[in-house]
Amino acid sequence: MLMFSITPSITTHNPSLHFHTSHRNCFLLNPKKLFSIRSLSSSLQVPINEENEENLSPELRYSRPFPAVKSAKRVVLVRHGQSTWNAEGRIQGSSNFSVLTQKGEAQAETSRQMLVDDSFDICFASPLNRSKRTAEIIWGTRKEEILTDLDLREIDLYSFQGLLKHEGKEKFGEAYQEWQKDPANFCIDGNYPVRQLWERARNCWDKILLHDSRSVLVVAHNAVNQALIATAMGLGTEYFRVLLQSNCGVSVLDFTPRLDDLPPYVCLNRLNQTPGSPVAGGDSGGRKASKQIILVCHASSQSKFKASVPLVEDSPMDMLGIIQKTAELLLDLRVKTVVSSRNLASIATANTIAQVQEAAECLGANCVPRLVEKKQMQNLGVDNILQLSQKGVNDAPHSPGWLKILDDEVITALWDQSKNAWESLLDELSNQPENEEIIVAVADSSANVALLCHCLNVTKEWIGSFHLDAGSISVIDFPDGPAGRGVIRCINYTAHLGRWSIPITTSTR
Repeated sequence: MLMFSITPSITTHNPSLHFHTSHRNCFLLNPKKLFSIRSLSSSLQVPINEENEENLSPELRYSRPFPAVKSAKRVVLVRHGQSTWNAEGRIQGSSNFSVLTQKGEAQAETSRQMLVDDSFDICFASPLNRSKRTAEIIWGTRKEEILTDLDLREIDLYSFQGLLKHEGKEKFGEAYQEWQKDPANFCIDGNYPVRQLWERARNCWDKILLHDSRSVLVVAHNAVNQALIATAMGLGTEYFRVLLQSNCGVSVLDFTPRLDDLPPYVCLNRLNQTPGSPVAGGDSGGRKASKQIILVCHASSQSKFKASVPLVEDSPMDMLGIIQKTAELLLDLRVKTVVSSRNLASIATANTIAQVQEAAECLGANCVPRLVEKKQMQNLGVDNILQLSQKGVNDAPHSPGWLKILDDEVITALWDQSKNAWESLLDELSNQPENEEIIVAVADSSANVALLCHCLNVTKEWIGSFHLDAGSISVIDFPDGPAGRGVIRCINYTAHLGRWSIPITTSTR
């Protein structure tokens, strides 16, 4: 196995960036530089100058066009396994004193098995010990080189690094609170770590996308992986801690070429597929989640290859194993309410989830029967909307970001109806007693994609930026309750499906 190093670009020397001591103007951009929002329908270029910079969205301030790609490219991101400082609750930042624990090595081995059949062309890795060791385990006996890149190091946290979390709170007080509550504007030692991280992640994408490869493995860290995902999708620094990255969690991004050397389409195919169950507990970005919405995509129907739009006709299910395995995965939770669309496939999936939950409650001799409430929500149904499309989308859900091919009128109708569904789900979650904190929502994959977009508070242009497979689950935490911001724990999780699952790195060729 070969290991090389890429000379890092130093963001503070970038001529287009100027750091100032003023809190509001600490990150001004070159007035002559053009930046663009990457969306599925346009490549919008907007001039940035001192007069309008403060009023621009983070998507514009911290984004610039991606280089064009000549062919489809898949990038698989993996966070390192548990480190000694993770286990101690110590703030690591970009320090290099921690190593993988025994648990971390086992997590890396599980990730290796998840990815063992993939033919990666190249591996990029952070040079920090915990990440480099994880990369070596996953890479195994592959002969292709590993490139280490200092820009893939973890977020620079300066004076915080090495402190236990309670020590950071005691020593830095107000600054530590800002780090917890408003990380995008957090400043320490005259630096804005999250803003610097976003620029560094954007630099990494130039190297990854311009590399002559089609299947790329990147092994790095929690914060930098968040920044890589966010910058790829045109999301600003306010999305820090919104897209979770667990130890050895796997995320997949697909880049599809466009004509005229335009920046590629980007689709988040998978977020944070972990070695362990995503519903078995754990914090949400360092905080306990008080409420959850779990989005379940119903299984495929027998008519999916006959219908003009797949997965939407009311017909018998042909993959009952998917339904059963999804229901069994949710046994790690005590579900009281399952909401579904009126599609027969959704209803069948919801009924099985409820039945498995109720049966599990009565395994003991002195069991008390428990009924799971089942509800149908009209706004979750999208069958009639999708069938309005005049474009041929047969087999389309097997392609990354397939929703982008729908007619604008269909996307708008889907968007508006899903907004009502999202608000109804939040109301349903708000009305749950404190000890009944989980809503399971079962619907078609296109409806669940739209719900994820509403959770992230993005526009309908992002609807083609996500992909969900039949039988997958996506988990949204609400650490501040339903009135607060949703934190996405995972998207398109399918590991529970076993031999029915879609491989993490299905070939783009």
